[in-house]
Amino acid sequence: VQLQASGGGLVQPGGSLRLSCTASGKIFRINTMGWYRQAPGKQRELVASITSGGSTNYPDFPERRFTISRDNAENTVYLQMNSLRPEDTAVYYCNLKFLRYNFWGQGTLVTVSS
Repeated sequence: VQLQASGGGLVQPGGSLRLSCTASGKIFRINTMGWYRQAPGKQRELVASITSGGSTNYPDFPERRFTISRDNAENTVYLQMNSLRPEDTAVYYCNLKFLRYNFWGQGTLVTVSS
């Protein structure tokens, strides 16, 4: 299984970005895809996840600036990020879990700066 993420870049505070991640290979149809991020000097944290049935989880983000979605037919997960802040600067990693397997994408850098 391979995960290919894209969509990162430099954006000004208050701007938006949309991350995409496509999984390829042998993928069990019941799975969870998600986005994690890791800022410099900090631990990797879960941003959002979504099951193949469409259930979402946003563990630490009480204000819904980010929205996760997926296209099961394309094995693709998206992260729409709005109202970005400098503290959102991090490497964002795509993740896929099914059965006992756990796969990571290569990461895409998001920099929020004026």
